[in-house]
Amino acid sequence: ERKTDFRTLLRCLSALPGGVKFPDSAGAFHYEESGKLLSVTSNRFIHWSTSGDTVQLVEQSLDTNLLNNAVKLKFSHCTVLPGGVNIQETLNNVIILVCTNQSIHRLVLPHPSRMYRSELVTELHMQSIFTDVMKLSVQDSSHSAVIPSSVVQTGSPITSTAWLSQSGEAHYALASPAGGIMVVTLPPHDTQGSVSVLELKRSSMMWRLSGWMPTAIRGEQSPADLVLSVAVRELEEDSFIFALCQDHKLRMWSFREQACLLEADMLEYMPACKGVKRLSGQGHRLRLAFSSTTGLCLCVYLAVPQRGQFAVLQLVATDNNRYSLDHISSLFTTQETLVDFALTSTDIWGVWVDDSNTTVVKYINFEHNTAGQWNQVFVQPPPEEEVHIGVDQDPRETYLEVLFSPLRFTASAIVKALQIYRRGSERITDVSWETLKKEVTVAVESELQSSVTEFEFSQEEYRQLQVEFWSKFYACCLQYQEALSMPLGLTVSQHTNMVCLLKKGFVSFLLPCFAVDHLYLSYDEYLFSEEETPLTEDPEVGRDILQLVQCLRLVSDAVSGEMAYEMEKALEHLQSPERAAELVLENMLSNDNDNVIEDIQNKLQDIRNPMAAMMVLLRELDLETDSEVGGDGPITPGQSLNMRISLSQLYGSSSAVSVVCQAVCHMTMTRALFCRDLLILQKLYLRFGDNVFLGGGAQLLQLQQDLIPRSSHLLSSYYLLKHISQTHVVSVSAVLSPQTVVELFYQTAARRIIISHIYSQQQSNSLLHWSHMISNVVNLLAQLLWPSNPGFQFPECLMANCQYTQLQEYVRLIGPWCQVNIGSCRFMLGQCYLANGEGQKALQCFQEAATEVEKEEFLMRLTGSEEEEPASTPRLQYYNKVLRLLEDVGLPELVIQLASLAITEAVSDVNSQAALWTRIFKHHLDLGHNSEAYEALTQNPDCSMQLDCLRQLVVVLCERSQLQDLVQFPYVNLHDEVVSIIESRARGLDLLAHNYYELLYAFHINRHNYRKAGTVMFEFGMRLGREVRTRLGLQKQVNCYLAALNCLRLIRPEYAWIVQPASGAVYERPGASPKRNSDGEFSSEPVKRQVDILELRDLEKEYILSRSRLTLAQHHPPSAAIAGSASAVEMVSLLVQTGLFDSALSVCQTFRLNLTPVFEGLTFKCVKLQFGGEETQNEAWSWLAANQLSSVVNTKESSATDEAWRLLASYLDRYSSSNAQYHRCVINKLLSHGVPLPDWLVKSYKAVDAASLLRLFLNFDLLDAAAELVLEYVDALLGRGHQYFGIEVLQIISTVVH
Repeated sequence: ERKTDFRTLLRCLSALPGGVKFPDSAGAFHYEESGKLLSVTSNRFIHWSTSGDTVQLVEQSLDTNLLNNAVKLKFSHCTVLPGGVNIQETLNNVIILVCTNQSIHRLVLPHPSRMYRSELVTELHMQSIFTDVMKLSVQDSSHSAVIPSSVVQTGSPITSTAWLSQSGEAHYALASPAGGIMVVTLPPHDTQGSVSVLELKRSSMMWRLSGWMPTAIRGEQSPADLVLSVAVRELEEDSFIFALCQDHKLRMWSFREQACLLEADMLEYMPACKGVKRLSGQGHRLRLAFSSTTGLCLCVYLAVPQRGQFAVLQLVATDNNRYSLDHISSLFTTQETLVDFALTSTDIWGVWVDDSNTTVVKYINFEHNTAGQWNQVFVQPPPEEEVHIGVDQDPRETYLEVLFSPLRFTASAIVKALQIYRRGSERITDVSWETLKKEVTVAVESELQSSVTEFEFSQEEYRQLQVEFWSKFYACCLQYQEALSMPLGLTVSQHTNMVCLLKKGFVSFLLPCFAVDHLYLSYDEYLFSEEETPLTEDPEVGRDILQLVQCLRLVSDAVSGEMAYEMEKALEHLQSPERAAELVLENMLSNDNDNVIEDIQNKLQDIRNPMAAMMVLLRELDLETDSEVGGDGPITPGQSLNMRISLSQLYGSSSAVSVVCQAVCHMTMTRALFCRDLLILQKLYLRFGDNVFLGGGAQLLQLQQDLIPRSSHLLSSYYLLKHISQTHVVSVSAVLSPQTVVELFYQTAARRIIISHIYSQQQSNSLLHWSHMISNVVNLLAQLLWPSNPGFQFPECLMANCQYTQLQEYVRLIGPWCQVNIGSCRFMLGQCYLANGEGQKALQCFQEAATEVEKEEFLMRLTGSEEEEPASTPRLQYYNKVLRLLEDVGLPELVIQLASLAITEAVSDVNSQAALWTRIFKHHLDLGHNSEAYEALTQNPDCSMQLDCLRQLVVVLCERSQLQDLVQFPYVNLHDEVVSIIESRARGLDLLAHNYYELLYAFHINRHNYRKAGTVMFEFGMRLGREVRTRLGLQKQVNCYLAALNCLRLIRPEYAWIVQPASGAVYERPGASPKRNSDGEFSSEPVKRQVDILELRDLEKEYILSRSRLTLAQHHPPSAAIAGSASAVEMVSLLVQTGLFDSALSVCQTFRLNLTPVFEGLTFKCVKLQFGGEETQNEAWSWLAANQLSSVVNTKESSATDEAWRLLASYLDRYSSSNAQYHRCVINKLLSHGVPLPDWLVKSYKAVDAASLLRLFLNFDLLDAAAELVLEYVDALLGRGHQYFGIEVLQIISTVVH
């Protein structure tokens, strides 16, 4: 039941206030094609209720959800008459005719078949015909009129009916309180015309009244002519108006002939009618029914105290347009207050209210019922007036469970009670079950808290307060539920035979009762009158069954409420049902004050073959099937598109979902009690023993070993179905917001399976017979839910919709006794544990399910849906599925545990073993278990996967900087692969972003392979010089060459060499694809290059060169970009330009280069300083500081120029040559720039090579200096100043002698 939101349409006409009050009433209209599957109006009807000046109309469908389907019509200052609402359909429209005591109205709405453009309606929701009702003009005179006062001058009409003629005119038949019938006619809605009024009188004369003013003279009318009930039927182009009057006579008027064609006294059909004639007959009712086989039948209800009677009559036409009535049947009832009844072509359905205000519904076949026995309809009893709360139960939870349990309270009743309880503070808009439950809890708890004045309570006092406030709210709900459950009418569809009980707040659907349920629910008087039962064809067994069911009723009455509660708790806590039944029986025996046990024993002795009777009952109760219901295939393959679409919607609306699932709930509740009582009775049989068993010990043994276990199993099964049919769903993203998990299952999965199964059995039948269809649907749904059947769709549905708590409870309840789908249930329970974060429990469940993989259809389907290459066995496929599930949830520890277990199953499957070891490796690595990951890697039997894992291990540990672990692993039989992987990574990635060269160096050092380590660092240094032209790169290069030097120095001298890596070489990786050239052809074999061997001294040269590069970059950062690849000669030039003369000289000496460029460069800088300004002087200090002077003079008189000359002089002294070529180049440089030679330079050079100095003076035309030099030289030879020219004394003497 869903709360309906009504839109109000107010009809205001110039009517005068006042008038009598009529009781509330209700009715319904069923579309003509509501019983056709392919129609847009299939299973669709409109029901209404009237109250005072208001008519509420609701359009309902069992196939689709109708939007904007409710409207409230309010007629100001008027009262809707009994029978005042009539609905008829034409080809294009649905027309609603309403009669009030002062006005008549017509609403013209579009027909559903004209509302949708396409014949194929596939939407889950559809617009109702009331969607645009608010757009109708309320003041349109062509669709409404006020009954003139001259017509109703004798008083307000007391009953009415209305109909639509074939020409489209709307006729309203009004029963005047003074007698007679007034017929007011509106012209067709699409034509212009005036309203006309006709009066039908007993004199068989009719006068047409022009306009609103009657001109005919009224004849005498007796109050006995007062019409109590009126009905109309169109036959043979005429409209016959049947009027049941206060004088107990039925009159039939011809609207066309304007005459009374028939008058019959109904008392003639009532035996012993003495004294009835004097009664007024205010409660008389009249109903019509027409069928092609029986023609027009009338049913007259004569309301006589204590002797109410239905008379069924058939209208018979004779010659000369004369008619008579044939009496078919007279049926009596002892019910006091008839609310409504309905007549079909075969049955009478009636609804009464007894003295205790309880609704009573019965039906009878008026043609084939010689005994006059009415058939009982089992109406859902109202909720219990008091809620039993166990000692171990929380009052709030108990009351909430009862309030929101299906079959007890409607949402409307709870909402109204909540609004009253909260004193109408706010309107409740969201009425979803979950929200409503929260609102109720908050309201009651808030009320409780606000009433508390004490700060401290004992637990028992607080419990009493809870019971007090919750019982108060519960009582409020009871009142509103009782008010909303008041019956107002009954409707039977002549197209589908669907019976609905129309109540004040909702609609109840009547469903056929299964035979075994019928026996258990029937009152004793019905059981006593049963001569046969549909459960068996054997009359003897049938008699035994009836006797046995009577015993069950006695047992049921003897079970106290407390013991019934204990039995429920025993089933909930998975205790033995047999043991619980024994405890209940012990209680019955000890409290048998009314000798019920003796009565049962007496009845049991009358049963000849109790075993056969029990076996028949157990067979009927057992829903187990040999094959799975339905399947996953498409609905009715081979059917037309129209048929498939109709079937896809059949019984799919929220109303149908609620009806079907409540029927299952009601059935399971009934059968759970049936099984409980049967089990108690069987235990009683065992106690009586041979006293009631004619067969003796053999039957007792069969009872104990076969029947009692079957009954126990059935009781557990029906308790489970009852539990799930009352279990609420947690919040789901479903459109229809189901209340229970069974509704969720039916809505999302079961309906499609059920409808497919039904229509695969009956391919051509497109008629929707309600009793047959709904019985099949309910039975098949119960079979799908039955735990002993092979189907596993219900737990799948719960899992798919995230109902983890409900699924856990389901698996718990079936665990001890259900032997079907054990593995599947364990798997589902594991998934629930995963969702709740209980990984270890989930793993345990998954392992337990593995043993059933090859036995259960669900697990086979689960493992057979893999897209990847399947494993060798289903169990391995199952493990793969679970492993992926655990990976998706993010539980690597459990993945490792399960994969380790799966490896033991994959002894003969190398591929599966490799995949599992790879999985174990991956998750160990992700968890940081490096040693375990390495161990898993070494166990992998697949070389390719092993290599992939090894590569991943290297990369991941490098990224985590866990190099110690990476280097120290032994790598048995994997040494070359590791080196290859690290080399490949080192050569393929950015040098500064990754440290693979350092890793490889450490790897070799750890294994004392120093030459390899030196080779690695030398290659690293070479690449840094080529690729990283930065100061940082040069620093790293220096360190690399230094490390390489250290490695070679650790080796014996004869082995201290390395092979120089080829510059720009392509490093081939193992398994790499062959390379192609620009033409797409495979490249030819690479040219064999000459191998260069580098010894220790070669590495030292490279080290000195790289260190000079770094020094250059440190003093002149822009030079770093070009220094990386500069040769020794180029480096000398760069160093000289920068002023790093010490470094330049070191490079020259290492590579045995001429020092001339160094001296020339320094000389040039001295010349610049000689003639430069202060800025030049300041800049010179930076490069002067980079060169080490033998002695530093820091005085005020010392300038940068002086220091430069001193540096030059120190170099000339330090790097002397045999022919003083450096002096010569310095002097040549100075003289070429016209700079006077410093005295110290001349003095030092003439002491070495005076001749060369003379030649230089002469070359630069310095004749004065040359002449002076010659004179000084002559003096030296003569012995004066000879020490300045480096001439020894002996040389001079020798010269003089000669």
